[in-house]
Amino acid sequence: MSVLLLRPADLQGLVSMADAIEVIEQGYREAAGFPVINAPRRRVHSPAGVRVSNFPGGVHGLGVIGAQTRAELVAQTETNQSYSFRGPPVHVLSDSRTGELLAILIGEIDEKTLGPTSLMAFRTAAASGVGFRHLVREDARVAGLFGSAGQAANQLLALLTVRDIERVRLYSRDPDNRRRFAEKYGPRFGIEIEPVATPREAVEGVDAIVVATNTNVPVFDGEWLAPGQHVTGIIGSNIQLVEGGFLKRRRREIDDRTAERADVIVANLRESVISEQQGDLFEPIERGLIGAGDIIDLGDVAAGTAAGRVAPGQITYHKNNNGTGASELALAGRAYALAKAAGRGIEIDLEPALA
Repeated sequence: MSVLLLRPADLQGLVSMADAIEVIEQGYREAAGFPVINAPRRRVHSPAGVRVSNFPGGVHGLGVIGAQTRAELVAQTETNQSYSFRGPPVHVLSDSRTGELLAILIGEIDEKTLGPTSLMAFRTAAASGVGFRHLVREDARVAGLFGSAGQAANQLLALLTVRDIERVRLYSRDPDNRRRFAEKYGPRFGIEIEPVATPREAVEGVDAIVVATNTNVPVFDGEWLAPGQHVTGIIGSNIQLVEGGFLKRRRREIDDRTAERADVIVANLRESVISEQQGDLFEPIERGLIGAGDIIDLGDVAAGTAAGRVAPGQITYHKNNNGTGASELALAGRAYALAKAAGRGIEIDLEPALA
C-alpha cells in the first residue's frame, strides 16, 4: 500500500477557479443531504497567539474523506488582524468507501492565474463563488471591492468566473495599495479597476460588494445599500478570541444594518454563527434585529431546498463565515485526482519492512 505525497510545488496551478467552485458547491450540496460527513471549522489558541484550525469532513461523491489542519501566529488589535507566521495547510485524504489513506497534501491549492497569494484565499474565494452564483444578479456589471491583497484578488477572480463584471471600484485604507492592486489586476483580469478614496464610493452604484480585508471593525454603513445589491463578507471570527483575552469584542466587518436590511441571508454554516458567536450575524441576533432562522445554510441553497435570490430588487448577503470539512476536502480531492493523473508527487510505500 502506498500514499501519494503532494508538496507545494506539486499543487500549484492544478485547479481552476471554475473547477473549484464546482466541486465546493458539490461538497456543500452533498453535506446538506448527509450532514454527518461534514463538520464546521474548529480552532484552538495558545497563550502566545498561535492558532490551529481543523476541518474534518468529506465528499462521498468524489470518494474522499479526511481532514485539513494549519497553524498560524496571529496578532490582534482593536481595528485589524495580522500574521507573523502562517504555516502551510496540510490535508490528509482517505477513500470514503474503503478508509484507505490516499494522499497527504502540504501547501496551498491555487489557480494558475494568480498562484499562491494568501493563506486559503483560493478555497475561501471559491466558496464565495458558490454564493455569487446563487445570489448576485445575472446582469451585474459593476462591483465594489474592499481590500487590496491576495484575498481580494481571489474573491474578484471568483466573481469574474460566474458573472460578467466589467468595472470594479476598489477601496482599501492605503492609497498606494489601492493603486498597485488596480495596476496589477486590471490588465490581468481584463477589466477596469478604479481606486476610490472613500468606502461609500465602493458601495453606491455597484451591483455586488465584496469585503476581503483584515479588519476587525465594519467597513461600510448598511444604510448605503440599494435594492438589488449583493454583499459578501469573509470574516468568521470566533468567541475564543475574546475569551482568550486577544480582543475585547468580537471581530466585525459588516454592520448590523446590513443584516437588518437584507432580504436573503446565507451563511456557509449557520451552526458556526451560533457556536462561535460570530459577530457579524450573532450580534444582530442578540439584539433582536434578525432571528437565527433567518439565516440559510449555503448547502441548502446549493441543493435547491432553499432559495437564493428570487427577485432582482432583493438585497442579498452571503456570510462566508468559515470553511467546512466538505469544502476543504472537495478541493483537496480534486487536486489529488488531477495530480495523480498528471504524475505529480511522490509515492510513499506504507507496507511494513520484511523481517
